[in-house]
Amino acid sequence: MTMSRSLADIRLSMLDLVAVREGGTVADAIAIATRTAQHAERLGFTRYWLAEHHNMSGIASSATAVLVGHIAGATRTMRVGSGGVMLPNHAPLVVAEAFGTLAEMYPGRIDLGLGRAPGTDGLTMRALRRDRVETEDDFPREVAELQAFLGPAVPGQRVIAMPGQGTNVPIWLLGSSLFSARLAAQRGLPYAFASHFAPRYLLQALQIYRDEFQPSAVLGQPYAAIGVPLIAAPTDDEAEYLASSTYQRVLGILTGRRGQLPPPVQGFVESLAPHERQGIGDFLAAAVIGGPDSVRTGLQRLAELTNADEFIVVSDVFDPALRLRSLDIAAAVMREGAAATA
Repeated sequence: MTMSRSLADIRLSMLDLVAVREGGTVADAIAIATRTAQHAERLGFTRYWLAEHHNMSGIASSATAVLVGHIAGATRTMRVGSGGVMLPNHAPLVVAEAFGTLAEMYPGRIDLGLGRAPGTDGLTMRALRRDRVETEDDFPREVAELQAFLGPAVPGQRVIAMPGQGTNVPIWLLGSSLFSARLAAQRGLPYAFASHFAPRYLLQALQIYRDEFQPSAVLGQPYAAIGVPLIAAPTDDEAEYLASSTYQRVLGILTGRRGQLPPPVQGFVESLAPHERQGIGDFLAAAVIGGPDSVRTGLQRLAELTNADEFIVVSDVFDPALRLRSLDIAAAVMREGAAATA
């Protein structure tokens, strides 16, 4: 039986949906994301990912590859990538060329995380894909096609990704169900589970991924990252207050009333009906919210439950400065874990 990891053994990274805050603009959201990435790099985060979503007034990360390039250009050493590009929305060749270009601009720093969901509603999905209908068999085939476009050219290959061919941009598979866990295991690819919004199958997916993993040219053993909603503050009470922005956003998602990231509200949870609290609790079952001691306990519990190689945190704090402070606290807790085992 595999021993669970301590915090000292786990890498810390971040996923940013580039939230547009109430009263703010898209330009503000991108500037906040840029400053956050620079701060995360100073804290020693391993990677900074941007998510693809469409037709959502509160999320500014739809042109994911453009933002990856912007963030990579504003940082120096940290890996930057997609968490993820929703592959059914794009031709593999176009993705290979975009990320191949990024890899040439920022060598050794670009990740390509791939998802198979649309990242939007049905009407927008049709606008993105035109008349194309995606089947379950398409995603594995398109992943293989993309791997071929990013790998070395082979004799007789008539279509090449230029740029892209030979860049070997690292591909990750992302998922919130069991499908991508199995595919990542079969292909020997790193796997990231979307437990920041859909934690239900987290443990089952990780088990399948590890049990069925086949070593590949890119990865000799399983490597799993998990999404962690994280809001840290000096005290539990303040963290709960700040988390009310996230609670409001989640309730909006659950009720079909999506909007911009709202400011925190004192006593928000207490104002909710029991079924609303339950819905938010299920959505955020993997969340770590609290002061330093609670954050340490929460992250250690996730480490023990999941044996994850990496935490990819999502921290939607309304005040950008307090968001940076949240990352400070998380990084300090992880460093303490490393110091304790040194």
